[in-house]
Amino acid sequence: MSPPLLLVAHGSRDPRSAATVRQLAAAVREQAGDVVVETAFLDLSEPSVPDALANLHARGHSTVVVVPLLLGAAFHARVDLPALITQATERNPGLAVSVTDVLGPDPLLQRLAAMRVAELGTGQVGVVLAGVGSSHAKANAAVARIADSWRARGLFPQVAHAFATCDPSVQSAVARLRADGAAGVVIAPWFLAPGLLLDRVAKQARQTADGVAIAEPLGAHPWVAHVVLARYAASVPVTVAA
Repeated sequence: MSPPLLLVAHGSRDPRSAATVRQLAAAVREQAGDVVVETAFLDLSEPSVPDALANLHARGHSTVVVVPLLLGAAFHARVDLPALITQATERNPGLAVSVTDVLGPDPLLQRLAAMRVAELGTGQVGVVLAGVGSSHAKANAAVARIADSWRARGLFPQVAHAFATCDPSVQSAVARLRADGAAGVVIAPWFLAPGLLLDRVAKQARQTADGVAIAEPLGAHPWVAHVVLARYAASVPVTVAA
């Protein structure tokens, strides 16, 4: 029998975020055949990672594959999640947990983020690819590389990148595009789900220039579910066992 798949998201005080994660879990189940698919959160939402793993163990599962619903390999992926898994395996002898790579920056998700901009039908505009931001430089560099790729391929007339929590700021990116002649600006969220941080991005953008449009986050799209299951199938990470 295939091991269960535990989707682990960051968590948020905004209920839209958890709702999106659960919608994504439903989309994964549609593609996953007989694989058991459950959800958990690192913080701020329930169930917690240790609780979800304990529940699966109590239901008779000795191995679990965790897919982090994270778009960058920053602090949450490198520190928080391994610590929570270690806690769970120590409390549940015989439980083994594999952790896959994070979702981003998968090419299919990059394509989806660009498609979200196209869905607005706004024509020839400047685009700001906006991520959460991290103190981990490599995670931020991954977002910058996506923007560079869009620019090099000519997907949009002008492309910049920005972050909600660090530099370059959303305000500076929007102002730069407008100063360079962009007739309009669209924010392309490099976010999985709506929430307070994405609301902050939208507010900052609209305070900087009139008429800034905000594309949808990646959300519970079937392509995201496909990437989740690709990570599950690869199942390449380190195993932590009690």
